[in-house]
Amino acid sequence: MSVLKLDSLEPRDYQKNIAKSASEKNTLVVLPTGMGKTLISLLVAAERLEKFPESKILILSPTRPLSAQHKKSFEQFTTISPDEIILLTGNVKPEDRIELYKRAKVIIATPQTIENDLVNNRLDLENFSFLTVDECHRSVKNYSYPTVAKKYMLQSKCSLLLGLTASPGATRERVQEICDSLFIKNVEIRSETDVDVERYVQPVERENVYVELPEEFKKIRTLLEEVLKDDSYWLKEHHYTFTYKPTKGMLLDTQRKVIASYMHGSKNFGAFWAIMRVAGAIKILHALELLETQGIKFLYDFLKKIEKSKKKTDTRLFKDPRTREAVKLCEELLIVEIEHPKLGKIVDIVKELLDRKPDAKIIVFANYRATVDKINEVLKESGIDSGILIGQAIKEGKGLTQQQQIEVLDRFRQFEFPVLVCSSIGEEGLDIPAIDYAIFYEAVSSEIRSIQRRGRVGRHTVGKVIFLITKDTRDEVYYYASLKKEKKMKGMLYRMKERGIKRKGNLLDWV
Repeated sequence: MSVLKLDSLEPRDYQKNIAKSASEKNTLVVLPTGMGKTLISLLVAAERLEKFPESKILILSPTRPLSAQHKKSFEQFTTISPDEIILLTGNVKPEDRIELYKRAKVIIATPQTIENDLVNNRLDLENFSFLTVDECHRSVKNYSYPTVAKKYMLQSKCSLLLGLTASPGATRERVQEICDSLFIKNVEIRSETDVDVERYVQPVERENVYVELPEEFKKIRTLLEEVLKDDSYWLKEHHYTFTYKPTKGMLLDTQRKVIASYMHGSKNFGAFWAIMRVAGAIKILHALELLETQGIKFLYDFLKKIEKSKKKTDTRLFKDPRTREAVKLCEELLIVEIEHPKLGKIVDIVKELLDRKPDAKIIVFANYRATVDKINEVLKESGIDSGILIGQAIKEGKGLTQQQQIEVLDRFRQFEFPVLVCSSIGEEGLDIPAIDYAIFYEAVSSEIRSIQRRGRVGRHTVGKVIFLITKDTRDEVYYYASLKKEKKMKGMLYRMKERGIKRKGNLLDWV
């Protein structure tokens, strides 16, 4: 008897093809956001339950809203009793979780919860025939996914694992780490141009909208670049970096190495000074990014925070007269209320889009919560109804709870407002309604984030993605960096699909 409700389920060709492949061996599925990765997981889960009727299914997902989507799919498309489809988070008491594990057929949970229960022997995975790892690009370093995957492969009598992501990363090292962590033997990747995909995907137009950095901003940039040059030249001339213009990524890597060296015995004056220099360079680079991509208020708040800090690095930075002059210029611009030109431009763009299509759904992505608030504020001041979607900030007591996030999305889905302004919370997995237009307030260098953002558009109708770019700034650098990384990633993954995975080591020969 089929586990699936076949009368209400119409999987697409590529979903059936991928599910068939994923039913045979541990598989990494790379599929753009909005193309139904959750349904592929459900198809494979159903096949496993038919093959092993007494077994259980485990679905791991990083957030409660994502987990709720998996639960909804199982309830909607399978004949499994809703009482046997359990969603678990750390909010459920440990003793209650033990009982739920016993009666559940499908367990959908956050990975930290499962890891804790495995470590404390509240859960054994012996009778689980299938594990889905959603948003599996997180399966690196100290995240819970690798620990749970290893326990599963060791304990399960009939193991099969599926990793789902829109983008695992652009470097072979990162993808290999994910594959090793999840014991992946097979890669299935699809893009909009694949034969079994193209008829299901609407075209997405791309447009770059450029703004000029104001001359007043450029004066501040010159001062900060001079401060940065002192530290970056010192680091190059003392052989801590190999270029006079290191990127933030290079500096962060150098910082890790210098601190590690200092802590392991090289506590000399040179190493200490290198720590000071690299920390200063990272902060000034961040200041420049705020100036070029966000605006004066954001830069000013950051510099004032440095001024109030008691850290030696911050004290050294603020002793520099050029840093103090930058703060003075910021204060002058704040008095005359000079904003970043992107703020005015985004109002113009949204108005034009809504004039063209009054029932349009528009999503605006911004990197910082303060920017989300500011964009929302200027839209409302211009008579445009909008809402915000941000993550939780437990320490600060701010942000939206997961329940509030769901409520915002429901209101957006029901056309209570046409524009949703969101932080990175809107990039990953959440069940955001079909979008007509997506606006990137600033470019992101991460190919993972860029792919996830774009995946919100063109699911059911022709869509458009608009990139707001400040000329001759980091906006342009990040924009082209993400395009390059995405192209590299896709080429690498298609080669891995054709040639197979070269795995390191073995876990009892992967059982």
